Amino acid sequence: MNKYYLLLSVFTVALFSCKEKQPETVKENPNCISDSMMNMIKADTAALKNINEELKLSGEIGFDENKVVHVYPFSSGQVLSANVSVGDKVSAGQLLAVIKSADVAGNYSDLSAANADIAIAKKQMDNAEQLFKNGISSEREFIEAKETYNKAIANAQKIKEQILINGGGRTSSSGEYRVVAPRSGYVVEKNINPGAFIRNDNSTTLFTIGDTKDVWIWANVYESDIAKVKEGYKARVTTLAYPDSVFIGKVDKVNQTLDPVTKVMKIKIVLNNSGGMLKPEMFASIAVSKTESAKAVCVPSASIINDNGKNFVISYRNKCDFSISPVSVLKVVGACTFLSDGVKEGTYIVTKNQVLLYKQLIDLKNSKK
Repeated sequence: MNKYYLLLSVFTVALFSCKEKQPETVKENPNCISDSMMNMIKADTAALKNINEELKLSGEIGFDENKVVHVYPFSSGQVLSANVSVGDKVSAGQLLAVIKSADVAGNYSDLSAANADIAIAKKQMDNAEQLFKNGISSEREFIEAKETYNKAIANAQKIKEQILINGGGRTSSSGEYRVVAPRSGYVVEKNINPGAFIRNDNSTTLFTIGDTKDVWIWANVYESDIAKVKEGYKARVTTLAYPDSVFIGKVDKVNQTLDPVTKVMKIKIVLNNSGGMLKPEMFASIAVSKTESAKAVCVPSASIINDNGKNFVISYRNKCDFSISPVSVLKVVGACTFLSDGVKEGTYIVTKNQVLLYKQLIDLKNSKK
């Protein structure tokens, strides 16, 4: 009998030991967002910043006029070759064109004749000096021979200076002279082609070369906005060619007169263009900003949600703690929106996919009603 009870006890223990333990059911918090949504959003911090005054302007990109050179012809002649085109990048001293000139050939011919005159005058002066020393001729004849020699030297020097002015070492006795780039930059204007003839009275440039490492932007300021712009103010520039790029410059000059026709005042903005992205003649949108002493909470402009004429942002603390905060917009300056109330400094604000999260939070709120 004891054996029977022992077997029954062992069987009962084995039965309960083999029974699997059922896992506990974990209830999800309905106030928490999903992991997939969490991976889709980004947040930034609301910061206290000085309020900026921003003025929107339009303008046109141009060369730094201090770094633009115009290449003029030295003399008349026929163009033998033109080695560059508009838009080409050139280095200082690079050959631009070769011109065959009768004037240059004439200068070398005159120099050759002047050198011959010097040689003849030198012999005559030496002979006159010997005759004078031997008492055969008068001192006056020696002085006249010496003056003739000095005039021959002066005439040759004058011709050499003419050759130097007309190209110097870039010319040859055959009448060819080489036009070279006076500085590095880009060819922005070309007015000659092979076979063309350059006249003596030609005042047109052969080439214009500009350096684009720095560019100027001339922006238009209307009379009502003149007081809002001063030298030294920061300027943000965007172009149609690069809508996602912002170029930072500063107001370098403010004209003191208005255009009598358009009634606008011109301001000059200087920009560094070491990357070469900005091209002369491009149109530009400019935002000139002035920093005020007053401060306000700034949130990224991308975080603002507009719903039925009202503005909201989503405050973020953790995965299960989001809240919709109504805000009052004080001023929008580029990527920064200044608020008069609604959010405190240091609050985390959702800046990406905030509209999608906003709808989800609204649906969750409505489902609890």
